[in-house]
Amino acid sequence: MIYTLISPLDMHLHLRDEAMLKVVAPLSAHSFSGAIVMPNVVPPITTIEAVIAYKERIVHAIGNNVFEPLMTLFFRDDYSREFLEKAALHVKALKLYPSGITTNSEAGVASMDIEVLRPVLEAMSDLGLILCVHGETNGFVMDREKEFGSIYESLASAFPKLKIVMEHITTKESVALLDTYENLYATITLHHLLITLDDVAGGMLQPHLFCKPIAKRYEDRDALLHVSLKAHPKVMFGSDSAPHPIHKKECCGCAAGVFTAPLALQALTELFEKHNKLANLQAFVSDNAQRIYGYKPLYKEVKLIKAPFCVPSSYDNVIPMFASQTLAWSIEHVL
Repeated sequence: MIYTLISPLDMHLHLRDEAMLKVVAPLSAHSFSGAIVMPNVVPPITTIEAVIAYKERIVHAIGNNVFEPLMTLFFRDDYSREFLEKAALHVKALKLYPSGITTNSEAGVASMDIEVLRPVLEAMSDLGLILCVHGETNGFVMDREKEFGSIYESLASAFPKLKIVMEHITTKESVALLDTYENLYATITLHHLLITLDDVAGGMLQPHLFCKPIAKRYEDRDALLHVSLKAHPKVMFGSDSAPHPIHKKECCGCAAGVFTAPLALQALTELFEKHNKLANLQAFVSDNAQRIYGYKPLYKEVKLIKAPFCVPSSYDNVIPMFASQTLAWSIEHVL
């Protein structure tokens, strides 16, 4: 059995920098046509010069692979309209992190006060820049995304022409917002379609499944599966593939992130076939994102075959999801 995807896109990807960039960038570039690249490197990407330089490092790291890194800026509430006009020539979106809420987000937004954010968000709306949001409060860990829902509602109401992407959603409440506000969209990860908190901490702690937002309950996973499998027009695949070296995962104070980039398409194909929804996978991993972002990707054919794929135990110093396990589908050919 063979299934072909055309120009698959990863709309939420961490490529890191320096040595880690050289390890992980080619793995995404091999099978994906492009990706929205997160700006929370160290230091965060907050200037046009930094955007250009980071993109150059990515292009160098991917070698001869056909892949376009779609760049983003780390959101700050003091950007001027003039700056954003210039930035719009180089970036697709701005990524908003509440301060300290996840990896390398200490320089994020300290206040979600609409009036404080208004000048930047109005300029973004006028310029057609997309707002991507890590939507969590600082409350109890299982309730953080649900609590952020009211902030999404305030943003969507206050800026109706601004496209807002709720990144890596994990709750049924976030899913419900998709059909409530015209300008709210969402990315959904592979791991949140497969795991719950039980898989992370229900038995022995699984550090390589620990991520933020943390995996939630069975009913939340089912809600995510429902909209993904039917390729709801406002959802798109974003891996949130987040590599960390082994010593930062298998330790006290484990870093948050699940590394899925090199196996995402194989695992998604297996999942969609299992539910008899393979016909919808193309929309979930490419077509919806193209429409939402108004973007035409580089052409790439990824031919998958129903043949065993043994996931490596590691990629250099990074442990992937499903390490040393076998998936039912393999990538046979990339054109």
